[in-house]
Amino acid sequence: MTEVNSGMQGALQHLESADALIRKSLNWIKQQSIGGKGVSNEKLDAHQMASFDLAWCAAESTGARFAAEYAGKAAAIQTGGGACLEERMALVFCAEALQNIHNRLRARPQSFGLNDADVAALSSSALNQFCQTQLDAGNLEALGRQVIALNGASGAYMLSDDATMMQDSFRKLATNVVMPLAEEIHRHDRIIPKEILDPLTEMGCFGLSIPERYGGLQSDDHEDNMGMIVVTEELSRGSLGGAGSLITRPEILSRSLLKGGTEEQRQKWLPLVAMGDPLCAIAVTEPDTGSDVAAMRLKATKCEGGWILDGVKTWCTMAGKAGVLLVLARSNPDRSLGHRGLSMFLVEKDSYDGHDFEYRQPQGGVLTGRAIATIGYRGMHSYEVFFDHVFVPDENLVGGPEGEGKGFYFTMAGFAGGRIQTAARAIGVMQAAFEKAVSYSQERKAFGKPIGDYQLTLVKLARMATLLTISRQFTYAVGRLMDQGQGQMEASMVKLFTCRTAEWLTREAMQIHGGMGYAEETAVSRYFLDARVLSIFEGAEETLALKVITRSLIDAV
Repeated sequence: MTEVNSGMQGALQHLESADALIRKSLNWIKQQSIGGKGVSNEKLDAHQMASFDLAWCAAESTGARFAAEYAGKAAAIQTGGGACLEERMALVFCAEALQNIHNRLRARPQSFGLNDADVAALSSSALNQFCQTQLDAGNLEALGRQVIALNGASGAYMLSDDATMMQDSFRKLATNVVMPLAEEIHRHDRIIPKEILDPLTEMGCFGLSIPERYGGLQSDDHEDNMGMIVVTEELSRGSLGGAGSLITRPEILSRSLLKGGTEEQRQKWLPLVAMGDPLCAIAVTEPDTGSDVAAMRLKATKCEGGWILDGVKTWCTMAGKAGVLLVLARSNPDRSLGHRGLSMFLVEKDSYDGHDFEYRQPQGGVLTGRAIATIGYRGMHSYEVFFDHVFVPDENLVGGPEGEGKGFYFTMAGFAGGRIQTAARAIGVMQAAFEKAVSYSQERKAFGKPIGDYQLTLVKLARMATLLTISRQFTYAVGRLMDQGQGQMEASMVKLFTCRTAEWLTREAMQIHGGMGYAEETAVSRYFLDARVLSIFEGAEETLALKVITRSLIDAV
């Protein structure tokens, strides 16, 4: 790791101590949950509260370590003396993370298998001094003044030249094309217009996760999660529902086909998806199942030349406009098989702009959909979709005959990138909200001076800038890991952390705006509504914490 100052070295030592307690707690819960064949899910569920807290502890600790690394890199390129902005924010973040970790463990030590000595170690004088120094009101106020001077910027991005070029291009598009249309899309619940879709298609946006050999922008030699992250961040800054989520579905479909599709399927579909024609949607979630993929009920019945699909999918975003749906269905009626009885299908349909659609197949099948009214995340529309004897030819079973029963694994491959991309979406929304908060704090006056001159506002802005910057660098660091074929659990961690953080930050941006923040005509009200969905989709935070992060950590101890 790059050399850091003595304050950061102290933070890393405190993180080591915290990590040791996290590992001890994970090991204790593991021992309490041993069943006949290793860790029992039923026994582990008896420790859900502690497991949820430990997932958060691990996520914040991991984020703090990436923050320290970021600070070291920033310090290495700094020309002047003293602590740079990035170091100051990293130290504040580490202090908050340590405070949060210790508060969780100290509140219910018996739930984590900790003893009196462990609890005493949580309150060492050195740790208390570190946290008090970094979280002191005067320190945060000074940081807030430094942040205001930057007019909404918050720490160096430290991107490669290629990523910086992509960032510049899509930031201009978001500012000049997406932002002027964002309020109309949100307030009138419009479908995303061609004024946004056409330039995104021309810039190759839908081919970011597709290798060049199939007509995409990604290198044939390696993944480029960083490019996808940067583009998603900038488009989400323009509008989450109007642009920021457009490349999620092409990415999931392309990753699924790259993982399990036949070469013929890749050759046919990936070039089309890269061109944005057809647009695509993902039909996985069902009523009453949520994130429990293994409980899927939509039925796929073998027939001559293909399959017949019957059942319901919900929260199928972009299903109306899409020309192809990637559908997960139960191809084996034996429900005891769980996820091993699921297969994945490509269902073709016509494209519709409305809130409702009905597509009738020549074979007699009917596919209908109705848009679900939502408080935010408007533009793409999320549908409940009804499959009534819908025919799918054999050639559209992902993976062909060899892919039957493997749909769950293809789905997981597709959604792996969805989590890191959702973190990028959260950062884009946070950046937009933060920029508005900074500018408004200088425009709005109360009791004779701008509200940004008051200590409480300065502290708010300091914390907002810190959490935004570290969320961004946490996401970038995980993206680089994923480019190396690693970082799957960290992707779940950063999704968990950034999405909850986006809720808090957009709420604070609203609060700084006062009454105007509650007005529909003010953009920060939209940011707040949009941010709320982030902790729910692409893996609800409870599922990520309990079934992915904590389970992976327990298996590793």
